[in-house]
Amino acid sequence: MEPAKTVEALWQRIQDRDWPGAGALLAQDVVVEWPVSAERIVGRDNFLRVQSEYPEGWSIRVLRIVADGDQVVSEVEVPHEEMGLFRAASFWTVRDGLVTAGREYWTEPGADPSPQWRHPYVQRL
Repeated sequence: MEPAKTVEALWQRIQDRDWPGAGALLAQDVVVEWPVSAERIVGRDNFLRVQSEYPEGWSIRVLRIVADGDQVVSEVEVPHEEMGLFRAASFWTVRDGLVTAGREYWTEPGADPSPQWRHPYVQRL
């Protein structure tokens, strides 16, 4: 499977709560880093547990996927019924049809307030 298709399938299987299917796309020793919360998830089982134990009420909408060789970037929007809206920019390495590494930047739109000095030069989203 092409790297972009692997990442697209991973997001779809996570959305479907198809944990065995998602696991089939991850290397056993996958490492996923979340720099914003200063966490590293080591191993397929740990990654799947973090995903599957997240409080229900969420869905995933893939906004874009861009690939260059085995490097894939995805942007997703994840609304949660109780916790609000989240976005993630994810940088994946895919080899031989398996995700071997990832670095994800999760945030909430508007969580980083715009400084006053920049207001004359920008438009609010």
